[in-house]
Amino acid sequence: MAIPVSSGIRGLVLATLTLAAFMGSGVPACADPAVTLAPPAAPPGGSVTVGGSGFAPFEALDIFFDTTDLQLALADSSGGLPPHDVGTPPGALPGRHWISVVGRQNGTGAQLAFTVNTNWTQAGFGPRGTRNNASENLLGTATVAMLDGLWSAITGAAIYSSPAVVNGVVYVGSDDNSLYAFNARTGAVIWSAPTLGFVQSSPAVANGVVYAGSFDGSLYAFDTQTGAKLWSTATGNAIASSPTIANAQVFVGSNDASLYAFNAATGAKLWSAATGGAVSSSPAIANGVAFVGSQDKSVYAFNALTGAKLWSAVTAAAVYASPVVANGIVYVGSSDKSLYAFNARTGAKLWSAATGFAIQAGAAVANGVVYVGSQDNKLYAFNAVNGVRLWAAATGSAIYASPAVANGVVYVGSEDNNLYAFNATTGALLWAAATGNQIVAAPVVANGVVFLGAFDGSLYAFSTSGRAARTAHVAAPRLSSLHRDITLALTH
Repeated sequence: MAIPVSSGIRGLVLATLTLAAFMGSGVPACADPAVTLAPPAAPPGGSVTVGGSGFAPFEALDIFFDTTDLQLALADSSGGLPPHDVGTPPGALPGRHWISVVGRQNGTGAQLAFTVNTNWTQAGFGPRGTRNNASENLLGTATVAMLDGLWSAITGAAIYSSPAVVNGVVYVGSDDNSLYAFNARTGAVIWSAPTLGFVQSSPAVANGVVYAGSFDGSLYAFDTQTGAKLWSTATGNAIASSPTIANAQVFVGSNDASLYAFNAATGAKLWSAATGGAVSSSPAIANGVAFVGSQDKSVYAFNALTGAKLWSAVTAAAVYASPVVANGIVYVGSSDKSLYAFNARTGAKLWSAATGFAIQAGAAVANGVVYVGSQDNKLYAFNAVNGVRLWAAATGSAIYASPAVANGVVYVGSEDNNLYAFNATTGALLWAAATGNQIVAAPVVANGVVFLGAFDGSLYAFSTSGRAARTAHVAAPRLSSLHRDITLALTH
């Protein structure tokens, strides 16, 4: 909370600043200044907690992002900087930046490198499954027409899996029974890890571990850097569902008609919950509840900690699609040709909206709009509150893939071999590009690049003008060159 100097504690603030000036001029800090950052990376517009030590007691400290003075803090009696939440600028480009803390009186300080990224860590982007990368700031309506092929990388068979992109690495599964890690800038293979079945499950990444299901019936955990298998745990049938990570748990469906929850660190089974049909749908997690579709025509809500069933809601045909949760509403498509909206707490149906054929792809939600593809060859946009159709945009064949939304653009692949980009507000076609075969995998957008796999066994990367995305690699600024903002109020 900011404390204006004009407040009732003006005297105390002036006294501490005077003391800090005195201490800075004649009393050295007890150790060299040091800075701590947690986490060491965040998206544009995100937050990082900055701490430190080794400053002069009660010294005024400026916290800089690159060369911009963002906050004025006060060291404590031991010269420590108490934890301060600092917002990363929304316009900060993905890449390396610097956070510096500099004493206002004696000019000494410290700095650490900080990474800005717009990672896409799991199939639904986040646990709620909205498939909306709201932090993307390189690709948008003004630049998407400049997209061109950056690279393509070959696996040994068709790709049904949607990639995950984390810290410069792209992870994707293949029907050659393997999970792959590629360099996001070059497409070079970093490693591949075998399973005993197709990997159509989209990987999820957290805390240095990548998780994916296999048609051999097991959920796997691999080390993100080496591909070494950390553990695997069996379900009762093939896993086509993509895992979702939330609160140190990994949730995944199985064709044995159950939803599972496992300990993310050990793979220990926490619970399983039965449905009446195979669960190829990927779960969404929100407010302590796990939501998933089943081929028994129903959508289920389970307590995320215990697996206790909270409610189920019936559609008119099998539910292959993954649910999305936004603003207290669960959105899910059904093979009965309709998109449904259910109250997330009670399961009561709020509305349904018809398309021309079956919906087997999960939806995306952004800015009050639900986007979903149908096997009638169209991508639809519906008002998220009332289900009113806003627009429909045609592709050349059926859409089995979920869309992805980022910075005013909605991307979707089609069985006509093409990836499309539409204006998220109007549905106008902004760009399209061909791959080597049908697309049933969902695209993802991260750090200015669009990634997706196709039936030709290739993973594709598209960026503006076919060049690596314009990322930041800021040199460490000299502390003596940083200009403090004298208008900043103290924060604590």
